[in-house]
Amino acid sequence: MDDQAAMSSDETFDPATLAAVRLAMVPGVGPATRRALLEAFGSAEAALAAASSRLREVPGVGPTIAQRIVAANDEIDAEGQLRLCRESGLQLLTEDSPEYPRLLREIYDPPAILFVRGQLLPADALSIAIVGTRHCSQYGRQQAERLASGLARAGLTVVSGLARGIDAAAHSATLQAGGRTLAILGSGVLNVYPPEHVALAEQVAAAGAVISENPPMSEPMSGTFPQRNRVITGMSLGVIVVEAGDRSGALISARHAMEQGREVFAVPGRVDSRVSRGCHQLIRDGAKLIETVDDVLDELGPLVEAAPQADGRVIHHPAELQLNDQERAVLEAIDTEPTSIDAVALASGLPIQRVLATLSVLEMRRLVRRVSGNTVTRK
Repeated sequence: MDDQAAMSSDETFDPATLAAVRLAMVPGVGPATRRALLEAFGSAEAALAAASSRLREVPGVGPTIAQRIVAANDEIDAEGQLRLCRESGLQLLTEDSPEYPRLLREIYDPPAILFVRGQLLPADALSIAIVGTRHCSQYGRQQAERLASGLARAGLTVVSGLARGIDAAAHSATLQAGGRTLAILGSGVLNVYPPEHVALAEQVAAAGAVISENPPMSEPMSGTFPQRNRVITGMSLGVIVVEAGDRSGALISARHAMEQGREVFAVPGRVDSRVSRGCHQLIRDGAKLIETVDDVLDELGPLVEAAPQADGRVIHHPAELQLNDQERAVLEAIDTEPTSIDAVALASGLPIQRVLATLSVLEMRRLVRRVSGNTVTRK
């Protein structure tokens, strides 16, 4: 039974889903402890039914956490959380859900559950995170906007944390470019933080998704934001740090990315800029210095081409995800061998001027290459 079927009109819920939610809500049971519990007992249901003495045998479970787990069935209202999801149009994903992001499932400490406001798509397997300081400079904001809009036009999903500064600039620029974006929150998806980004969150949910591993009405707490950062990088092929001071949370994201085997990119800034010190340190430590979207796409080429989709297909270029009918008709008319523009017009059934205009778009998206003045080839 899938998660949506579990939330039926008679308010009966799938026991496995209820147990997953209940265990995830036990204070003190983080990703590592949950993993240890599942390894010891085989399922969340079995862990919640275990005696305190058995629970204390699990690494990371002391007397206090053991007692909380024993009491969870009576004290944690998992049914209420599922009911709230249904009433608010939220999707709840467990690790067993088909829609649970593949990349996120592969990290060491994936969230047990995800609350999703909006919709995740298979295309989101091709995601890049853009993060940076809340106190960004005008230069940093401009670079975040330029990179986010370029990635969106190339067909990649932009992931960030909906925070002030760089995060908000990345989300907004992606939306303006007509792309998909995902916002990962440290609070609940129905309790947006910071509060001035409530409208931005609604726009993100309409063009992607707002996501949290915390229950929908959770308050923002300092400890949840570093945990949130591992989800941002875990859902992405790589992370771009635009501006970061010496102690910026963006550096935590970069560290998570390195530990998860993701690519780390950094945008250089002024040598005397406080908010560029973190980026310069990342570059010294081996992060890829980037200036343009092409730098990112060139580095990620093999990863992008190998990203499998839910139906087993392999997408060979991210930009193909966002082609309109005319662009797709022109692209399909071009061979991997040099093809004349006249032949493209004939095969696509489009006037030559529209073909020329469309070729410019396909060139920008790195899908075709001009061989000569009147011939093109597919990359």
